[in-house]
Amino acid sequence: MISPELLRALVSVAQSGTFTGAARALGLRQSTVSQQIRRLEQQTGRRLFERDTHRVALTPQGEAMLDHARRVLDANERMARHLSDTPLRGRLRIGASEDFVLSALPDVLADFLRRFPEVNLELTAGLSEDLYDRFDSGALDVLLVKRRQGDRRGETAWSEPIAWVGRPDWRPPADVPLPLLLYPSPSVTRSLALETLEGLGRSWRIAFTSASLAGLTAAARAGIGVMPHSARLMPAGLAVIAAGLPELPMIEFVMIGPGGHHPVAQALLGAIRQWSGDRSQRAGGRA
Repeated sequence: MISPELLRALVSVAQSGTFTGAARALGLRQSTVSQQIRRLEQQTGRRLFERDTHRVALTPQGEAMLDHARRVLDANERMARHLSDTPLRGRLRIGASEDFVLSALPDVLADFLRRFPEVNLELTAGLSEDLYDRFDSGALDVLLVKRRQGDRRGETAWSEPIAWVGRPDWRPPADVPLPLLLYPSPSVTRSLALETLEGLGRSWRIAFTSASLAGLTAAARAGIGVMPHSARLMPAGLAVIAAGLPELPMIEFVMIGPGGHHPVAQALLGAIRQWSGDRSQRAGGRA
C-alpha cells in the first residue's frame, strides 16, 4: 500500500515543477520531499521524474502515475468529508480565463456551491498571463487558465487545437491582410496565432481588440473579422472557420492549485476534473 503522503508529494512536485516549491506548499523541508519521491520511486519500481539543476519534469511513467495519484487522493478526500461531521467551508479565490468564465464555469460553480454551500468563492476573470502573475503573488488560490509557454505547472484539464472562429457565413477575404479579432497583449491565443501567421508569411491586420470576450464575440457576429479561440468554449452564434485559413497550434487549459492540504481547493479541482472528463467522453461518443 502506497502512503497518501508519498502520492501528495508526487502531485505537489508535478504542480510546482520544483522540489523547493513542493516543500513550500506542503510545509515540509525540501530534503523530506526529495526522500518521499525516492521512496515512491523505489516502491513503484519506476523513475517518475527527470531532474536537472533548475526544474524537474515527469517521465511518461510519472505522467501515468500522477493520474492515479490524483484519483486516489480525491477518493481519500471524499471519504474524509463523508466520515466527518464538519461540512466543507472556507474561502477560495479563483482566477479563470474569461472564455472559461463565460461558457463552462458557471454550471460547474453552481453545482459546486449546491454541494458545499458554506464555501465562499471569490472569482476573478481576466487574461491567462495576468492571472498567472496574481497567482504567483499569492492573490489567488486556484487558476483555470490557458497554459503559458514554458510553464509546466498544474494539471491539464484538456487540450485542443486553437480554432479560427467567426460568423458562420464569414469567409477570409482574398488578396488582403487577414482581419483579426484579438485579446490585447499579453494573450496566449493572440501570441500563438500571430506567430503562426508570421511563420507562414501570411499578411494580417488587427481589426478589433478587446479584453472582453463579449466585445470580441460581438465583432465576430458583425463579420468584422475572425478570432483565434477554443472551439470547445466557442460562444453561441459563432462557428469554426477552416476554409482558407492555416492550422493553429494546440492549446492546453490547465488547473493549478495551492498544493498541500487544501480541502476546498481540492474539491473544486475535482469538480473541474469530472466536468472535463464527462465532456471528453461525450465528444468521443460523437466522433
